Amino acid sequence: MRRLLLAARRRDEAGSALVELVWLGILLLVPVVWIVLSVFQVQRGAFATTGAARAAGRAYALAPDDATGRERAMAAARQAYADQGIDGAPVELTISCTPYPASCHSGGSVVTVVVRSRVDLPLLPDVLGSGSPSFRLDATHRVPIGRYVEVDAGG
Repeated sequence: MRRLLLAARRRDEAGSALVELVWLGILLLVPVVWIVLSVFQVQRGAFATTGAARAAGRAYALAPDDATGRERAMAAARQAYADQGIDGAPVELTISCTPYPASCHSGGSVVTVVVRSRVDLPLLPDVLGSGSPSFRLDATHRVPIGRYVEVDAGG
């Protein structure tokens, strides 16, 4: 009789380990996939930010004047983000010059470009964070202007 009871109990639990393993795997797999996707998204944003700073610095330095340089720098920064597949990310561009802050295109000055942005984490509901949780990213690039700069004499 005892053997029959033990055999009946074994038959009732047959296959339950497989079900438990599948549920445990799903419960652990979902957070791991989210973490991997988030890391990739932040890494893509970091590449875009450093590329944007470098491209904006070069575009500004090659422009004929400061106003045109700012326009070209912003366009280059946006293009760097688009190249990484990040469209519509907020891009803040700050340009400063030393030792001649009045005119960045003076010979011997150094143009410093700082790009600030943020990357939103994917697949996270608003319940777990206020709005859309994100990582703030920034990058700095310095471009020296040559000592001997060609000046248009107006003729």
